[in-house]
Amino acid sequence: MSRFLAMLLDSAAHSPRGMTTGEPKQPVRRTWPEVHAIARRMAGALRAGTADVPPVEHGSAVGVLAGDPAAIAPAAQAVWLCGGSITMLHQPTARTDLAAWAKDTVTVLRMIDARLVLLGAPFDGLAPVLTEHGIPFRVIDDDLRGDGIVPSADVASEDDTVLLQLTSGSTAEPKAVRITHRNLYANMQGMIEASRLAVERDVMVSWLPLFHDMGMVGFLTTPMTTGVELVTVTPADFLSRPLLWAELISKYGGTVTAAPNFAYAVLARQLARAEEGSLDLSTLRIALNGAEPIDPDAVEAFTRAGARFGLRPESVLAAYGMAETALGVSFAPVEKGLEVDTIDAEQLESHRRAVPTGDGPTRRFPRLGPPLPGIEARVVDDEGRVLGEREVGVLQLRGESVTPGYLTVDGPVATQDAEGWFDTGDEGYLVDGEVVVCGRRKDVIIMGGRNIYPTDIERAAATADDVRAGNTVAVRMLAGEDGGRHRESFAVAVESRKAGDAEAEQLIKKDVTSRVVSAVGARPAEVVVLPPGTLPKTPSGKLRRSATAELLRKRGA
Repeated sequence: MSRFLAMLLDSAAHSPRGMTTGEPKQPVRRTWPEVHAIARRMAGALRAGTADVPPVEHGSAVGVLAGDPAAIAPAAQAVWLCGGSITMLHQPTARTDLAAWAKDTVTVLRMIDARLVLLGAPFDGLAPVLTEHGIPFRVIDDDLRGDGIVPSADVASEDDTVLLQLTSGSTAEPKAVRITHRNLYANMQGMIEASRLAVERDVMVSWLPLFHDMGMVGFLTTPMTTGVELVTVTPADFLSRPLLWAELISKYGGTVTAAPNFAYAVLARQLARAEEGSLDLSTLRIALNGAEPIDPDAVEAFTRAGARFGLRPESVLAAYGMAETALGVSFAPVEKGLEVDTIDAEQLESHRRAVPTGDGPTRRFPRLGPPLPGIEARVVDDEGRVLGEREVGVLQLRGESVTPGYLTVDGPVATQDAEGWFDTGDEGYLVDGEVVVCGRRKDVIIMGGRNIYPTDIERAAATADDVRAGNTVAVRMLAGEDGGRHRESFAVAVESRKAGDAEAEQLIKKDVTSRVVSAVGARPAEVVVLPPGTLPKTPSGKLRRSATAELLRKRGA
């Protein structure tokens, strides 16, 4: 029996709460029992199949390509009620080469052994592309209805796959994290406990993409399973008018929201210009910041701008998460706000120790709270020796939330060692039982015996004049690369609207170099100024360092 499905079915049967979609133009609210009723009929149609499309059965993998949360919620639930798993496929944009996208999608579907795609708005126009490439699909609409099934939590076991989450790397070499019913239930329970989520009190507000774990697990599956009230719009709604996010919190009395760091920086600028008294953010008790490195300055700007509208700085909750644990790893304590660990830069970079502030340069890292209930965390060195408090090494995790493995184009790959530990690839340390993350091990730049983290470089570069906020990337340049480099160095790529103006570019390069040298005591080998929209990003909007490095190599940097 699946504990996740048992919890979902209980909520579906009894909850008076539900989800509101369609803001700001056509808001529609459905209760969770109404969503479940649609899902039961969808499940009946999926289980029956058609002459051209196979039925969805226990163990079936189903791809989902849709953007509307109102369609995705019952569709995902329908697949789960059949005992299948879902994979939220990478979504094409206006600039996507559809032929390349279709080829990559076929690769993904073969990798996960999916024989069906559920297609919904605004991507239903891609039906001819799927047909051309022989991809079976069914459209999520009123015709996808059958006789309602009698749902049962026994349709899946704890170790069956419930979700295959595509990672944020290259679509040409895809990898999917296999999340089981056990993983998902354990992680949701841990997050519910750590956030003190209360079904009767809380209202969750989100614009997060549902092809990302924070959106799909945190702000659709969790409220649907627990019966918490949800207000959700699409990323396009947020990006076209970021203040909508705050307006929905104000209108619906939102208590819980979440986003990556860049979104809070964007909203801070919008709030600073908003009319006095036009919003009420006093109901917000959790503004979770995660999914990318947290910039304390951006958080401060957000809380300062929001204070006029009743936003409390204590609502900020710094979090650490990843698809490999379904979503959450650690949450800072509720109602404490952002706590920053300020440490000696030289001790960190040269001696791998997080020593509280000395007399020289410092580094600031958010404290990300203790591991969620059910998750253990430890730090190890290169030889696997377990390190003590404030010793910097690689973070490893263990617990029911941790995925048993990946699916790749070359077959399944296990993630855990013999003792159940998973290597995150993140460098960090523990302090007072709380997790602190310094950066990705593969991205660390080693110069003169110092370990320099690219986020420190990127934040310094972002302060330069005419550089687009949130659009800076520092990448390693290995010794011997391109035949002429005798030691490891780094390059910095920035976006600017003045790219192409030779004189302006030289001023930007000089300013970036000066600020980086001042911040980290090292000079970039190259600074490249690019037009807006050039830096490679994941489907969820994160900057991709490895792809940026490849871009710079092609440009001859």
